[in-house]
Amino acid sequence: MINQITKGYIPFNLKNFKTLEQNSVLILENGEFFLGYGFGAKTIGIGELCFNTSMTGYQEIITDPSYSKQIINFTFPHIGNVGTNKEDFESKKSYACGIITRLLPTNFSNWRSMSTLDSWLKKLNVPGIAGIDTRLLTKKIRKSESTNALIFHSNKGKFDFEKLISKLNSHPSMKGLELLSLVSTKKKYDWKEGINLLLKNKKHEERGKKDLKTIVALDFGIKKNILRNLYERNLNVVVLPQNSDFNLIMSYKPSGIFLSNGPGDPSATSKKIFEVLTKLIQVKIPIFGICIGHQLIALSLGAKTKKMKQGHRGANHPVKNLVKNQVEITSQNHGFYVEKETLPKHLSITHLSLFDNSIEGLSHKTLPVFSVQFHPEASPGPTDSSYLFDKFYELILKYNYAKKN
Repeated sequence: MINQITKGYIPFNLKNFKTLEQNSVLILENGEFFLGYGFGAKTIGIGELCFNTSMTGYQEIITDPSYSKQIINFTFPHIGNVGTNKEDFESKKSYACGIITRLLPTNFSNWRSMSTLDSWLKKLNVPGIAGIDTRLLTKKIRKSESTNALIFHSNKGKFDFEKLISKLNSHPSMKGLELLSLVSTKKKYDWKEGINLLLKNKKHEERGKKDLKTIVALDFGIKKNILRNLYERNLNVVVLPQNSDFNLIMSYKPSGIFLSNGPGDPSATSKKIFEVLTKLIQVKIPIFGICIGHQLIALSLGAKTKKMKQGHRGANHPVKNLVKNQVEITSQNHGFYVEKETLPKHLSITHLSLFDNSIEGLSHKTLPVFSVQFHPEASPGPTDSSYLFDKFYELILKYNYAKKN
């Protein structure tokens, strides 16, 4: 907790800042602060400070529900240079509490652009601060435990530090925070949209849209590109709220269950969800989990999860596929992981991080249940792991639960 402001940092002396006044401040939980230049919404943003190393895809990152209650520090300096468009949303709005960039966003240069990053963030009510040494800030994040931070954008460039610090001190830690109910859909809907033409695969086109298999996707903060990948695999996707009960899920006679990505502490999830997942696993229906869905499967089967020091966030994380003995470059966004020492005997590790050797994938030894910690839909990021959606589809065809009941 902050007792006093300990040290301030002056922003870069860059050309596009020379005529501007410092009108924004970033305050860390340890008392350090950075002065900068505000853009986006003129509001206060408070959340867990994290960094993302992606070089592209900032619009998808900012609208990823998994960033709920977090401030995103972009290590890549050119954020905003391709503007924003109407296609690259991962959800209807942004749940992020703020963004940090080295440079002020420039005028955009891209044929798909509809507006600047600045005006887009204003509409989303997300504050931004530029002129920060984001590499220095990243080093500080890596050296410390998980920490909260505050962004305040003031027209006059005057800051009531005592008031701001009080707000920061009262903000809860991510550890123990349940956020699934905040980001999940409130009502059922059907998804009917495929992936971008540039990513289409002949194998998927040949399947067509005949003899669709129905799956239920439980929305813990699901990304649109995950849904697009599922639909592309000849699946009729029914999306349900995170707190849906077992009978409601099974009333759709699903041939598979998908557990989505999402924010918060997985161990703080409602007991009701774990009870439902345990029942679904016992039915022997194919289940595929991503990110927090992966963690919830592990918890339901007896494993434990733990808060990471700074998390994995970026589109360039190397993961070893232990089954294929291959390396995949993956897109990641998580702050918790499944502890190896707590794994039950019926779960096997399929993927490991080459950064810190943490678990990145699990598979049940006798049931059609598997999961990965990373984001195989690659939005943004490489498509090395998109085969996992095909694996899910093949399991569905093999078990074909709907026809048996």
